[in-house]
Amino acid sequence: MHPSEGIRSAKSRLLEGKRIVLGITGSIAAVECFELARELIRHGAEVRAVMSPEALKLVTPDAMHFATGHEVITSLDGRTQHVDLLGGYDDHADLLLISPCTANTLSKMALGIDDTAVTTMATVAIGGGIPVLVAPAMHASMLNHPAVRKNMDYLREMGVGFIGPRMEEKKAKVASVEEIVASTIRRLGPMDLEGRKILIIGGASEEPIDDVRVITNRSTGETAIDLAVAAWLRGADVELLSGRMSCPVPSFIRKREFRRVADLLSMAGDERDIVIVPAALSDYAPVPSEGKISSGLDALEVKLSPVPKVLPALRPITRFLVGFKAEVGLSEDELLLRARRRLEEHSLDLIVANDLDSVSKGMTTAFILRPDGSLERYGGSKSGLADRILDEVR
Repeated sequence: MHPSEGIRSAKSRLLEGKRIVLGITGSIAAVECFELARELIRHGAEVRAVMSPEALKLVTPDAMHFATGHEVITSLDGRTQHVDLLGGYDDHADLLLISPCTANTLSKMALGIDDTAVTTMATVAIGGGIPVLVAPAMHASMLNHPAVRKNMDYLREMGVGFIGPRMEEKKAKVASVEEIVASTIRRLGPMDLEGRKILIIGGASEEPIDDVRVITNRSTGETAIDLAVAAWLRGADVELLSGRMSCPVPSFIRKREFRRVADLLSMAGDERDIVIVPAALSDYAPVPSEGKISSGLDALEVKLSPVPKVLPALRPITRFLVGFKAEVGLSEDELLLRARRRLEEHSLDLIVANDLDSVSKGMTTAFILRPDGSLERYGGSKSGLADRILDEVR
């Protein structure tokens, strides 16, 4: 068994059964392709590497052979590898991913020039209707050249998708491995939420006592992040409004941060198809003191007043509103009763209820309640719960 088989599907099976041709061109970012190939395999993919002559100056075929477990294609011969992999036969590859893609290769693709193994693969894939994703990498001035911009637009018209680039240090740097892999999963996924605008609100709000101290709730933000990632992978246009979180938000998720409930309400004005609110939001807030309250007091009395409810404020901006009800130490019947009350009080389209004693890192037990009185018990990963919720809203 080749060593690459030891990591197959180690992270997920989202690319299981998918064959990906990885085109590598002559950018210094090519050095990241070893890890990119391995990460695709960790999600189940079979990867075949194809390298341009300039890429060979930066990465050895032996390294990519070890990374993928397959012979690396550096030139085309009588075996017609381009036809075999991307020629439209029943066993063709599922995707051509060119990462990194230089301005030179990008422009050749747009003009149908195939003078390397990579550009020939691109011509065959585009002509044969095989999905193509490109992760550009070049100097910013090259990206801004009118011809390069025109060629990118032309490729988009052909159906080619672009990942990144990241604009840093006057360079259009190749997207992160994380973003490239996620974009690949998205492109080869069901895309059943394509065109839907989804707003996720997660994390904990913080209501200030003074300029240093806050009142907040316990929240990792993990459920909100899983929801945002799952919706994005299924093709949705996703925005995450993020309170305080202890879990990192992937780079490909668009987010804005809020602190107070009042800040959140001012940010959520645009209409969305779907709004999902797993956030741990404050019900009460103090009137904040200026500066820092002295730490030498014998006692400190803080008066709390109710803050506006978020769910009623969100109801007018969406056709499908999902709320969450978290409690601690209740009987199952009482938890469901309180969740049902909230569902009806705020005219929700779905509510998810759980006891925080049954929640741990990555795992949860929850109930999904619908307006028609039906409910479903869920037990498993939070990412699995995210997909189950999205099944209800699509």
